Amino acid sequence: MREIVIDTETTGLDPNAGHRIVEIAGIELAHHVPTGRKFHRYVNPERDMPDEALAVHGLTSEFLAGFPPFAAVIDEFLDFVAGDPLVIHNAEFDLAFLNSELERAGRPRLAGNHVDTLALARQRYPGAPASLDALCRRFAIDLSGRGKHGAVIDCDLLAEVYIELLGGRQPGLDLAAGVAARIVVAGPVGGPARPPRPHAPSVEELAAHAAMLELIAAPLWRDGA
Repeated sequence: MREIVIDTETTGLDPNAGHRIVEIAGIELAHHVPTGRKFHRYVNPERDMPDEALAVHGLTSEFLAGFPPFAAVIDEFLDFVAGDPLVIHNAEFDLAFLNSELERAGRPRLAGNHVDTLALARQRYPGAPASLDALCRRFAIDLSGRGKHGAVIDCDLLAEVYIELLGGRQPGLDLAAGVAARIVVAGPVGGPARPPRPHAPSVEELAAHAAMLELIAAPLWRDGA
């Protein structure tokens, strides 16, 4: 089963107010486990960067001016997603921005299924904080690399949170992202060849065994005979 973890960074909170996507990332999952395939693009929003948004992700207008607008990366994004289910934290927010950008470019809205990990967390832990940071702390997921919000690191963290929300990794099972299981076959290690050991006892061994049994006083196997 293939799913895509998605995260975006934007210039604000409402696409209907003219806010735009400035960064988008996706991580491919196979049976809920990252495969190592990723999608990441910075996007020129073709507008200014409000101070409130800059404080969240640190992406300046000057930095983003060197990247293409969202319309130029739509095909790459849609090819990566390929219509498979999306995994999104607070899906309503990201889907509103993605569909706004698609409509602006004259493309159909995203119609595939999606999993909202925010709703999943609230269902599993009613009344508890359900932000991405709070869930990472709940599941002891390392947050040290998340100084500011960023689409790539947020996707990485969300992929880990998603596994935990589904029940967690099997204890002792190390599922390294993008690394297939390897079977190592040991080659010859040298040393002289030895003939196979015989499986049946020799005549001498049988005689020695019988003599040892005669030394046992009142053996249990003879009781009642």
